[in-house]
Amino acid sequence: FRFWIRVGYVNSRILFEASVVSVNSRIPTMFSRFVQRIRSPKTQITSLSSIKGFSFSFSSINPKPQIRTGLFWDLDNKPPASFPPYDAAVKLRTAASSFGFVKLMVAYANRHAFSYVPVVVREQRTARKVLNELENTGLVKPPEPYFCGVCDRRFYTNVNLINHFKQIHETEHQKRMRQIESSKGHQRVRLVAKYSMKIEKYKRAARKILTPKEGYGLADELKRAGFWVKMVSDKPEAADIALKEHMVNVMDKREVECVVLVSDDFGYADVLREAKERCLRTVVIGDLNEGALKRVADVSYSWKEVVMGKAKKEVEKVVGKWKDRDVLKTLEWTYDPALEKERGGSCGVWDYDFDYDDDEIENGTEVEPVEIGDGGDWWKIDNEDCVGSSRPCR
Repeated sequence: FRFWIRVGYVNSRILFEASVVSVNSRIPTMFSRFVQRIRSPKTQITSLSSIKGFSFSFSSINPKPQIRTGLFWDLDNKPPASFPPYDAAVKLRTAASSFGFVKLMVAYANRHAFSYVPVVVREQRTARKVLNELENTGLVKPPEPYFCGVCDRRFYTNVNLINHFKQIHETEHQKRMRQIESSKGHQRVRLVAKYSMKIEKYKRAARKILTPKEGYGLADELKRAGFWVKMVSDKPEAADIALKEHMVNVMDKREVECVVLVSDDFGYADVLREAKERCLRTVVIGDLNEGALKRVADVSYSWKEVVMGKAKKEVEKVVGKWKDRDVLKTLEWTYDPALEKERGGSCGVWDYDFDYDDDEIENGTEVEPVEIGDGGDWWKIDNEDCVGSSRPCR
């Protein structure tokens, strides 16, 4: 028994000493690694641009502010007759964006402007009706079948496609809209999110298949392009008055620095003059080459030039002229009595004290005034011998 106790004690002693030796042998290596970590020089980042794959610039954080531009469209005077409404609106927005950031796009018109159908659209609708009749009788076959924009079904006549769209997809769309209108609160939000894709798909297909019940979809197309469309009453010049008030309100609030007007009506000349007095930049888009608006505005373009992109090509030259004008206005001097009085109290009053001899005043002698002849300028002094004089000697 004592023997086995002795053996166990010896074994445990050996194991303990072996573990201590292993730990003591590891301490120098661990300590050396710790010292290396402390003494190792940390990589100092001198600039953020030195980091790989990272580009940084203060201009990206604080970019140069662009000129805010407001686009005002008089649809009563200048409707998009020669171009589709959406394409014309996109062209106008592109032309206005060349002068700065387009913050506001407004269009005003009465009910007649939205119900009017241009001659080109009438001719297209008449040709479409004739072609539908020929397809129904079998005299004409379309080169490619007509596809439904919602369910992708194919039809060999345009009339069958229209009937299919009205009977199925238009009815489904009306059910969805009634369901959204009848709901409230959180349920309405969920239904709008649920049917948003289907509603957008239906509207995109309906533009190509269904004919608008009134007009040719002017208001919807302009809204799709980003315009804020406002319908006014049918009174004469109601749209002009409303658009002028809107322009003046925007100028009072200093929301824009550049005004782009789409009209040929010379009644807007007073508003453009007021905009120039407020140091705003003015651009007019119209077809009248010698109109009163183009004479008042800084820059003028026609519809053809806008479609061709001329405004975007000449923007550097126009902006350069505007910058030169702003610099000249800062250098221009105007007399302000109140400001001059604040700068120097007695600068405007000349009080000169002349030193006279007291003996001359007591004796009654007076100082004779110096007479300046008419032979030359007063600031040029004559010599004694009349050499280099600008006037004859007297």
